[in-house]
Order: sequence, then structure tokens, then C-alpha cells
Amino acid sequence: MLGIPGVRRNSTDDDTNPLAWQADALCAQTDPEAFFPEKGGSTREAKRICEQCEVRAECLEYALANDERFGIWGGLSERERRKLRRQQAS
Repeated sequence: MLGIPGVRRNSTDDDTNPLAWQADALCAQTDPEAFFPEKGGSTREAKRICEQCEVRAECLEYALANDERFGIWGGLSERERRKLRRQQAS
């Protein structure tokens, strides 16, 4: 079940489910292809959606922790996440 943007669910399941944030993600309510563009394709639409998403931080944290290699996560592309990882490592 998808969440309603701007309305966080207050379920006790959220405390035990580390992926509960995904139900509130705006990307879950839009075209997934925008978040996985072809090589060289534009990431502009996905990043615009991410800017408005209330679970952007959780999304980026998930992507970094799970070494997501493809797509836009937390408003960052694969290349931007790699750069962020290098910066955090140094």
C-alpha cells in the first residue's frame, strides 16, 4: 500500500520494518523509468521529485548502505553517490 505524500503513517510496524519509509516515497507513486534513465539520459525529472520527497534522507541512506549501483536514490545519481562515498571515506 502506498503512502499519502505529506502524511506519515504512525504504525508500530514502522519501528520494526527498516524499509517502512518506502511507503511514503514519492517515487513509488510515479513512473519508475524516470529514476532509472538510459545511459546518458536525463536525471532532471527524478531529482525534481526527490527534492520534494519527505523520505529523501532515508532513501539516500539506504542506497549508500546497500551499495545501490543504478538509478536515482535520495536525489543523487550513481556517480554522485560514488563521489559522496569517497568523500565520507577520507
